[in-house]
Amino acid sequence: MLDADFFHRWMIATAAAVDREADRLTELDSAIGDADHGTNLKRGFASVTAALEKEAPQTPGVVLTLAGRQLVSTVGGASGPLYGTLLRRTGKSLGEASEVTAAQLAEAFGAGVAAVGQLGGAQAGDKTMLDALLPAVDALGVSFSAARDAADAGALATVPLLARKGRASYLGERSIGHQDPGATSAALLVAALAEADTAGGEGSGS
Repeated sequence: MLDADFFHRWMIATAAAVDREADRLTELDSAIGDADHGTNLKRGFASVTAALEKEAPQTPGVVLTLAGRQLVSTVGGASGPLYGTLLRRTGKSLGEASEVTAAQLAEAFGAGVAAVGQLGGAQAGDKTMLDALLPAVDALGVSFSAARDAADAGALATVPLLARKGRASYLGERSIGHQDPGATSAALLVAALAEADTAGGEGSGS
């Protein structure tokens, strides 16, 4: 079973990964975006970390909804609303339970990813964060580590794609040949999920 501490670890691990990879995310974004993806997410997840330390939510759902609210209020551009929607919808889907199963998390995360698709009007193959998140949802039923690997592969697979949504879509053919920064950061989020599972010693999803 996965409790609030697990979800807290997930968000802290995500913040650490974003902090570590912020320069790379911004470098990717400089090629096809506004060159601020890493900087914005680093600020947002630092805010998430601070809020979680201050409030110490007691249920998985509240951990994620709090994190989502922080991202919406502190991350500029499209990333704040998209990541905020992902986490808030996932948290809402988990409800008020003090513990959830890996299967329940997989279902809730799927609802969160679907909400991201609705908000951004994107789908698989559009060269967005969904290209990492959708394969991850499919693989979550197997294990957290399988989801991590699927998200990594999905992010890498955005390189040859033509961007159809977001800032990168303005570049047309010039967007081809660059890895999507949103898919890359989404893969970090999923990798942090596997890391949180391993760090907790639960082995619930791996």
